[in-house]
Amino acid sequence: MMRVSEPHETNTHAPLQRLPVRFMTALVSAIVVMLLGVAGLVAKWSPGRPAPLVDDAGQKIQGSLSERVFVEINGVRQGMIIQSADPSKPVLLFLHGGPGMPTFFLNTSHPTGLEQDFTVVWWEQRGAGLSFTEDIPAESMTVDQLIADTVAVSDYLRDRFGQDKIYLLGHSWGSFLGIQVAAEAPDRFHAYIGMGQLSHQLSSEVAAHAYLVEAYQARGDAAMVRKLKSAPVSLMDGTSDAWMRLRDKAMHAIGVGTTRDMKSVISGMFLPVWKCRAYTVREKIAVWRGKAWSRSILWDEVLRTDLAERVGRLEIPVYFFLGRYDYTTSYDLARDYFLKLDASVKGFYTFEQSAHSPLFEEPERAREILRRDVLEKQTILSDPMPG
Repeated sequence: MMRVSEPHETNTHAPLQRLPVRFMTALVSAIVVMLLGVAGLVAKWSPGRPAPLVDDAGQKIQGSLSERVFVEINGVRQGMIIQSADPSKPVLLFLHGGPGMPTFFLNTSHPTGLEQDFTVVWWEQRGAGLSFTEDIPAESMTVDQLIADTVAVSDYLRDRFGQDKIYLLGHSWGSFLGIQVAAEAPDRFHAYIGMGQLSHQLSSEVAAHAYLVEAYQARGDAAMVRKLKSAPVSLMDGTSDAWMRLRDKAMHAIGVGTTRDMKSVISGMFLPVWKCRAYTVREKIAVWRGKAWSRSILWDEVLRTDLAERVGRLEIPVYFFLGRYDYTTSYDLARDYFLKLDASVKGFYTFEQSAHSPLFEEPERAREILRRDVLEKQTILSDPMPG
């Protein structure tokens, strides 16, 4: 009996079955190429060397300094980037924010020009960026230890550059640290400059929350208002986890965060760090690891401390640089603290187009104040103040 064979389905549909295989192979190949390209680009961006300082013609400035330095500070290897068009200029030690968030990358996206007037030292504190390692004992991450580290770094710089005193500038968390250093070791410094100056940070967080609710209500953004109201902050209970997850996004979206023009942490911080040529790939990862680790240890003390009670007098000139749109640290609270602070010379400067980082947002005005007031120990450009 003759059997009629069925159509050979494998042959009939083979092209259709092979097509997904070819497509997936091509897709995987494209992804591999893309990842290799991204890896190559990141590697190219990550030589671990700051760019040399150049003149208007693009030529390296003779005698200028642009280098990374690692020094053992109180038992921990710590890194810093030093830049100066003329290393005989006064030394300015920059204390970054966070806790644990280096700021040098911001100088590449928002150039300050500080290196024209100073020998600028972008020190990365114990547990942050260049100074982050897993070997640092968590118990050494205290405010007292970081104050001692700052004094030791200052002494290293005074000795290296042959200067009896240097200038100290603290930004955000760096201002929390810096004003205490200035009070404890005034003999090391010509003056203290506080940018985005902390005063009582928990009160600042409460004020920021209230402002953001009102601002988003005025914008008609009901979804964000609901999120904010579900992320409470109070003097009694502190900052909720929901608030800490939401605050940066909510601030940056309306221009009251790190800078007026920074719309997100991703575009304004994460990507610029990855593009920063001063770091290796491993060090770029360390920036974010150090930020998370340092903040988890130090944040509660920062929140609860009232600096007006801890530091009421400075024996050196003091200058506050505050952005009108700063809600990361309250402009109003910093002004109140300034009025209470006792110092023989003190100047308060409002930057009308800035948020949390006036030096980076209005660099020309900041440099003018530094040259005309800070270096001359006067306050001719400062805001008028009562009394």
